[in-house]
Amino acid sequence: MVQLIVGRKGKGKTKHLLDRVNEQIKEVNGNIVYLDKSTKHMYELNNKVRLIDVSDFMLEDHEAFLGFVCGIISQDHDLQQMYFDSFLKIAHLEDQDISDSVEKLEKISQKFGVDFVLSVSQDESDLAEALKEKIIISL
Repeated sequence: MVQLIVGRKGKGKTKHLLDRVNEQIKEVNGNIVYLDKSTKHMYELNNKVRLIDVSDFMLEDHEAFLGFVCGIISQDHDLQQMYFDSFLKIAHLEDQDISDSVEKLEKISQKFGVDFVLSVSQDESDLAEALKEKIIISL
């Protein structure tokens, strides 16, 4: 399953994402990974959550990002959830349609049983209709 937290930059999406991660760590049996563009939020996350600073890995486009995600999944068979803060930036999808990438994440989710929650810096009205059903929070 892929879920979206959407809203323009500065609306508080990261706070909602962090709150959700820290709630879920108490409820899930598997592992949780949090991808971000820096380690800025390291101390706001429960220490059981694995934080990965994507900027360390020289990813150049959204295809490389999806390969990176698959690599993380392949090395952790207990992985249950992944959270992507600043999704447009870390996936190199700024000013692009994210529908194709979200659809690929949905397929990955179904195949490997990993749920994704994405923080997307776009207004709900700017998203494709197919993505609107995936929105859990709109700010």
